[in-house]
Amino acid sequence: MTDTRPVLHAVQELSDALDRMFAGMREDMDMRPTDLSALRMLAIRERRAEEVTPQSLARHIGITTASATALLDRLTQQGHVDRVVHPDDRRSRLVTLTPHARETFFAHFWPRISIMNTVAERYDDAELAVITDFMHQLADAVARPTDGEPHAAPAR
Repeated sequence: MTDTRPVLHAVQELSDALDRMFAGMREDMDMRPTDLSALRMLAIRERRAEEVTPQSLARHIGITTASATALLDRLTQQGHVDRVVHPDDRRSRLVTLTPHARETFFAHFWPRISIMNTVAERYDDAELAVITDFMHQLADAVARPTDGEPHAAPAR
């Protein structure tokens, strides 16, 4: 049986480092945690060419639609997002990043991306393919809903 503990510990370390990185970004950008989460989600969905509605934003962040409205009002007032009429459903709105948000977000995030790129360049294409596959599968697995039942901690 394969001992997966070292890789799971490494994933935990990465998760902890990302938490610290985003906490620092929130402080640097003087933003609330949900505000930065919203900008991150919008940036990722934009890169994937996926539409974001206020409802999908609320679900992603885990807040009510009323809280999402307050969040979007705040981000709109700060010049970070626009709410535009959905091209296929005039009753619906889409949330998009403004050029100001892209500039601000990426100015804070780009140095970190550059550092991550430097680490990734240490691996060859075949190794990166395995790492990429693992990361995608892990992301898909942890995003899936669980049965809601607590599970016993694995033996150490």
